[in-house]
Amino acid sequence: IKCKAAVAWEAGKPLSIEEVEVAPPKAHEVRIKIVATAVCHTDAYTLSGADPEGCFPVILGHEGAGIVESVGEGVTKVKKGDTVIPLYIPQCGECKFCKNPKTNLCQKIRITQGKGVMPDGTSRFTCKGKQIYHFMGTSTFSEYTVVADISVAKIDAAAPLDRVCLLGCGISTGYGAAVNTAKVEPGSTCAVFGLGGVGLAVIMGCKVAGASRIIGIDINKDKYAKAKEFGATECISPHDSKKPIQEVLAEMTDGGVDYSFECIGNVGVMRAALEACHKGWGVSVIIGVAAAGQEISTRPFQLVTGRTWKGTAFGGWKSVESVPKLVTEYMSKKIKVDEFVTHMLPFDKINEAFEQMHSGK
Repeated sequence: IKCKAAVAWEAGKPLSIEEVEVAPPKAHEVRIKIVATAVCHTDAYTLSGADPEGCFPVILGHEGAGIVESVGEGVTKVKKGDTVIPLYIPQCGECKFCKNPKTNLCQKIRITQGKGVMPDGTSRFTCKGKQIYHFMGTSTFSEYTVVADISVAKIDAAAPLDRVCLLGCGISTGYGAAVNTAKVEPGSTCAVFGLGGVGLAVIMGCKVAGASRIIGIDINKDKYAKAKEFGATECISPHDSKKPIQEVLAEMTDGGVDYSFECIGNVGVMRAALEACHKGWGVSVIIGVAAAGQEISTRPFQLVTGRTWKGTAFGGWKSVESVPKLVTEYMSKKIKVDEFVTHMLPFDKINEAFEQMHSGK
């Protein structure tokens, strides 16, 4: 199939809309017509050149939704015409990670996915005679893409694809960080650092879990109104006080919060989020992805005195089984999705979408 795709030819340059050729799916692969895709900071992070796994030229994108166009030999879970969401964390059901209820980090195709190729070591994309790499096993910045059959979730055909594509990463990640990873309890106090899409989803998760106080933290005050719509009880900026933000939060909450979440990818903020937790039982969850080579630090005493540091990927959801349920929760209005959409742009304006994201809009 020849179609349009946004190709990242090299790091640090805008994406280029090109005609690409998408090969048919091989055994245990699925070719999908992508109807809608969102942009995420992870795409921008790889495009910037800071991602140690980044390889170019590549078709980025990992928050998409579409319709199965064809399937390769041996594919049984989906068929042509099915409505699906591609998954950057697959679920094979067979590896020791999939069999362990404590994690969602399926490792079946991790090595090839990290190298930008399909499980057989080759690519399905070519452009101007050159091989183009895949990204995160999904490559949703293309009108057609090919994914492994363990990297696709079949969802309700009635779901609006220009909304549920967001469940492919950001919303699921933040919401799951609160309900799965932290296991926020009713009546608890939470702090959310960074009020972008993931931060708003964390707030939504804390609210669904019954938290009584949810404090949003961001230097961009334009984000406060939206955070309150999602359930934040108050919002503060680190710039409003000369004291470190963790001290401010400790004073506001009689010793610290029960749960904190870092949704930025800043190692300094990760430390502040941990240290803002209450002695004895506070739990801090790292969601943001920091740049290559960066390290986190705190005084060990912070942990000795009963705080817990955790991390989460895709909100702890086992993807193939959980994403369809999240779509159902959205369709039954248990979780918000529509409210996360700020701009709708045609595909050829994708660079404008990145500019909007970088400007905090």
